[in-house]
Amino acid sequence: MTETKVAQPTRLAPAADWHPVAALWEQLMVQLRAELQRRQLSPDGVVVLLPYAQLIEQARRAWLRAVEGDGTQSFFLPHFETSLSWSRSLGSVELAADDLRLDAAHDLVTAGSLLARAGLAAQQDLLAARLLQAAWSLAPSAAAVPPSQRLSWGAGLGAELAHQLDAPLFALEAAVARIALAWVSSSGYATDLLFDAEPQLLVLLEGFQHEPLNRSLQQMRSERTLLLSLCPTTAKTAALDGGQVAWHEAHDIADEAQLAAACVLAQLAAGRAPVALVAQDRLLTRRVSALLTQLGLSIRDETGWRLSTTRAGAVVMSLLRAARWPASSDEVLDWLKNAPVCQSAGVDEIEIELRRRGVRDWSLVAADLADVATLSAAAQSALTLAADVRQALSAARPLTCWLNDFRAVLQQAGHWPRLSADPAGQALLQVLCLDDAQQGEFAAVRQRLSLQAFTAWVGQVLDDVGFRPESESAAAQLVILPLGQLLGRDFAAVVLPGCDEVHWPSAPEPPGQWSASARVALGLASRAELIVQARASWNYALQFPWLDILWRHSEDGEPLMASAFVQELLLAQTALQGRDARLLRAVTARPAVMPRPSAAALALTHLSSTAYEDLRRCPYRFFALRLLKLRDAEELDAELDKRDFGNWLHCVLRIFHEMPPHLQSTPQQRLVLLDQAAQQATAELGLAESEFLPFMASWPRVRAGYLRWLQQHETDGAVFVAAESWHETALGNLTLVGKIDRIDRLADGQSLLIDYKTEPLTVSAERCKATLEDTQLAFYAALLTDDTLAATYLNVGEKDGTKGFAQRDVVSRRDLLLESIDHDMRRIKDGGALAAMGEGKVCDYCAARGLCRKDFWHVSATPAPV
Repeated sequence: MTETKVAQPTRLAPAADWHPVAALWEQLMVQLRAELQRRQLSPDGVVVLLPYAQLIEQARRAWLRAVEGDGTQSFFLPHFETSLSWSRSLGSVELAADDLRLDAAHDLVTAGSLLARAGLAAQQDLLAARLLQAAWSLAPSAAAVPPSQRLSWGAGLGAELAHQLDAPLFALEAAVARIALAWVSSSGYATDLLFDAEPQLLVLLEGFQHEPLNRSLQQMRSERTLLLSLCPTTAKTAALDGGQVAWHEAHDIADEAQLAAACVLAQLAAGRAPVALVAQDRLLTRRVSALLTQLGLSIRDETGWRLSTTRAGAVVMSLLRAARWPASSDEVLDWLKNAPVCQSAGVDEIEIELRRRGVRDWSLVAADLADVATLSAAAQSALTLAADVRQALSAARPLTCWLNDFRAVLQQAGHWPRLSADPAGQALLQVLCLDDAQQGEFAAVRQRLSLQAFTAWVGQVLDDVGFRPESESAAAQLVILPLGQLLGRDFAAVVLPGCDEVHWPSAPEPPGQWSASARVALGLASRAELIVQARASWNYALQFPWLDILWRHSEDGEPLMASAFVQELLLAQTALQGRDARLLRAVTARPAVMPRPSAAALALTHLSSTAYEDLRRCPYRFFALRLLKLRDAEELDAELDKRDFGNWLHCVLRIFHEMPPHLQSTPQQRLVLLDQAAQQATAELGLAESEFLPFMASWPRVRAGYLRWLQQHETDGAVFVAAESWHETALGNLTLVGKIDRIDRLADGQSLLIDYKTEPLTVSAERCKATLEDTQLAFYAALLTDDTLAATYLNVGEKDGTKGFAQRDVVSRRDLLLESIDHDMRRIKDGGALAAMGEGKVCDYCAARGLCRKDFWHVSATPAPV
């Protein structure tokens, strides 16, 4: 075990008089001032369009530095804007009801409506999200077309797309593409006001990619437009100027997160702030942010995360999942535990009772717990809340009614105050139009939505909307941002994790569902353009005076290579291997040893077959699970497995054999009755038909094999006596207990013990070898007082039919077993050590393995004292 601290890495210092960002802005401002002087324009009549909003303040500071001491122009600044901020300053565009708003809540509703009007109402739940994504990808191209030409632009592209997708195989894709194109070409956009704006000079500062709107504005005002590039024309890189680029190779994502956090701390310790952390791999970035947040760093996250991943989003989706009629008990309990009005003790009480009874379907809870008179008032209140909420959200209704009723449910469950006090919760209430100012937002939408459709709408909105928490300090020590937004920013150092072949490929995959030819026709960036952009952003990152590059060489057990960009850098030997800034501290090893507890003080009054089998396989397992009575909490919503099939088969055969014998006079009657028993057992155990379908598919073969065996068994004179019968017998101060699957009476009058098995035939055959290892049938024989007995394992299989495996000399085995039990119990009472001696399969699925810590034993260490 090691603990990490931060140490400063040793690297060469960059030239003190050179900073690439400062030089770049100085060059741009010189060009801008020269152009204004040439045209004899005042700065306040100039609009400078920037690629993104974070550059506005940077540009203003650069201009003020450029005109410092110049009294004639220092009182005036150009209007540094983005296309969105400029359009807002000019006014607002009145949008029609069906216009694309780039707002997930409204656009999803419109997408569903457009699909229904296009004759795809049956597929609108499936296609609405795809239509939304297609329309959003086309929106920048459509917004770059003047409003008067937009419809004709869409019509021309529609004909070209129809030709490309003219195949039955792509019918739905073609329909989505046509509707998306018609939608964006008939919509108005907030930036439409820019086509009528008349600045004296429009300066377009472009970044790594060319914006369609900028191109359109340049064509319209070619004489009054100046195009400048933020990308430097000469790539003077830090890697070639003193070796300030350092690379770090990590083992996995956890190691890479620690290394990245250590790099950030080392840069800050050296006095270089702010530091930029590039969010190439969002999961990795969240890990790094979590490590640094707990150290009290001031962090500004400019990338944010999806609302669906916030606690507020999780609470809302948990409530909607719990409101479904087929909701599982786990889903409802998960919500109740997060409902502020519910007392945790009451919910825990309900959970304990449901796990004891194995109630998986919440719709059965009311009937199943009706006889529980001991439930506290807190538990009854939680049950009432769940019933009220599920009833309130059960019926279909228009979207406006859904939002009003959902708001009331959030208030009833106590979620509303917490959401209102949480920044992410406030954003959630706003985007879902749940706050006071947005009531009646969807009054014109008459379509009735089911709970499933409303849940899908909420989930899609939360997945499509990002949330960026506001930074408490403008002068953050660490800024998390995309790689492209390093452009024009004056960071003292950059930490660039996630530079592996998956998260930073040299040839990025074009986003969206469009083919290469369709992307060209629609004016979307091609793969070749994305490659150029990726190369430009990488080269720009190399200009920063201090840069740490990190990648990992494995993910989920699969090997990973460094990105092709990194490999080029390493081959050129223009980067140094960074020193691990984590300081290792030696910790004294404290190895675990095999536990050897004693249990003389723990009284055992009852012993079952499975409990004694635990003792024989591993004494420590018996100590933990039987004497201490420790248990894993069973999953209520676990998938059905072979064990469930075995329990079901036991129930089926019990019901079948307890039916009156006179109803089973013919093979056909037996077949019908066995099927009836199967249906009754499925209902008694509460098994969902959809989940149990794979086992029911094999039932005809299992049924036929069992009836063939039963016919021969009864022909030999055997008669059914009892099924699933409970027995107890005294052995000194100990009581042996157990439930015997079935008892028959043979032709010679002997009792026949039958234990059903659904395991492979070879396993059943192994049980009956001439050894004393298997004790189950001998233990069952000890529960009866008969002097003569027969016993068999009955393997009820699918492939090989039903076959019995007789246990020879079961009476003598019983006598030996009783002696063994008496000896073992006396040894435990005398304080004998219960060592963890399990091996092989005994340990593979043992619930006590986390207690005995077998995986961490020091085999050479001295055993722990008794």
